[in-house]
Amino acid sequence: MAKIGVIGSGSVGDALAAGFRKHGHEVVRGTREPREGFKGFPETAKFGEIVVLAVKGTAAESAVKLCAVEILAGKVVIDAMNPIADKPPVNGVLPFFTTHDESLMERLQKLAPKARFVKAFSCVGSAFMVNPRFTGGPPTMFICGNDAGAKEAVKGILSQFGWETEDVGGVEAARAIEPLCILWCLPGFLRNDWTHAFKLLR
Repeated sequence: MAKIGVIGSGSVGDALAAGFRKHGHEVVRGTREPREGFKGFPETAKFGEIVVLAVKGTAAESAVKLCAVEILAGKVVIDAMNPIADKPPVNGVLPFFTTHDESLMERLQKLAPKARFVKAFSCVGSAFMVNPRFTGGPPTMFICGNDAGAKEAVKGILSQFGWETEDVGGVEAARAIEPLCILWCLPGFLRNDWTHAFKLLR
C-alpha cells in the first residue's frame, strides 16, 4: 500500500482518490485553495509517494509549479490530464491547445525533469476509472513515460483497478495517448453514449 497525493478537486480526482482508498492506500487530496478535506498543492505533493495530477489541462503547468519541482523530483507522478482548450467541441471534436508534435505530458516532463511521469487514466471517463465492468472483459489502459520503474508501479495500480495495461513507450507517446480523449468523447457528444472504454485486441 502506498501514500497517494491526489492534486485536483474535480470528478477525476474524486474518482481516483476513492479508488485508492477502496484498495487500501492512504490518500491526501490537494487543491489550489485548501479547505476541509483538502491540503495545498505542496503539502499534498510532499505527502505522496505517488502523486496524481488531475486538474484541468489548462491548469496543469501551473499545478506542477505550485507543487514545486523540487518536491516532485524522484516521485512517480501519474498524469491523468488532457490538453483540452477552453473552447466548445466542433461537431463533437474537442479542441486541444497542443499540436501533434508536442503533448501536454512532454511539457510537464520538461518543467519537472526529475519527476517520473507516467501518463494514465486519460483515455476514459471518470465513472470507469476504477474497476469498470464491461461485457468484453477488462479494458486496456494505454500508458507511457521515460522511467521503467515508475511504469511498473502504475501497472500495479491499474491491475488493482481492474485494467489491462499497454505500455507504448516513452514520454513522446503521450502525443498518441492524449488524443484518445477526443475519440472517447465523440460517441458521448454525438449520441450521448458515455459507457465505453478502449481494448487492444491481438
